[in-house]
Amino acid sequence: MIDSKFTSELHKKYNIEFQNHNLLETALTHSSYANEHQELKLEDYERLEFLGDAVLEISISEYLFKHFPEMPEGNLTRLRSAIVCTASFSKFSRIVGIDKYIQIGKGEERQGARQRDSLLEDVFEAFNGALYLDQGMEKVIEFLNMIVFPRIDAGEFSDRSDNKTLLQEKLQESGSVEIEYRVISETGNEHEKKFEIALVVNNKIVSTGTGTSKKKAEEHAAKQALNQMN
Repeated sequence: MIDSKFTSELHKKYNIEFQNHNLLETALTHSSYANEHQELKLEDYERLEFLGDAVLEISISEYLFKHFPEMPEGNLTRLRSAIVCTASFSKFSRIVGIDKYIQIGKGEERQGARQRDSLLEDVFEAFNGALYLDQGMEKVIEFLNMIVFPRIDAGEFSDRSDNKTLLQEKLQESGSVEIEYRVISETGNEHEKKFEIALVVNNKIVSTGTGTSKKKAEEHAAKQALNQMN
């Protein structure tokens, strides 16, 4: 059961009151907790994370498109990437207080999972996926208007860059190139995975990168390639 204190905080601070409380519970349930409490037949947040990722991307993309009419496509892409990155979404999770109410298994709790940025990013996405299913896109945008959009307007993300986009622009200065990110290896258990990614340009490996997600490993590989070019 989700702590009533959290539902009260959501209502008071953000005017959010879930009609389907099961959606909120699912969004805050880590697979380790679901596995430890199989008798409750809980579903973990991963499917909602998938949906929330798409909901947030389109919501933020539309906001940027409408509010920065003079900004070229490349700058819009870099700005969006800075907003939807792990550091930003995990920060938003903490601002809302989501980190305090995630249901995590005892083992993961002991390992400090509750403060793991990658987990907080996932749950923030899942929360927005749940909110979308419960009350639609309009409610998600209303929530983002309190949490995310004011920080965009304040220029909080304007000085960050996306290594993948920067690399793509640099490589394409002299013409079209074929860029691919290939998974070399995937190690570790379900909750502590490590990916190694190869950056392939015109069928030639130019760098490799590692990370706790494919996205992070790709960013690392792109950064390595940029370092080589400078």
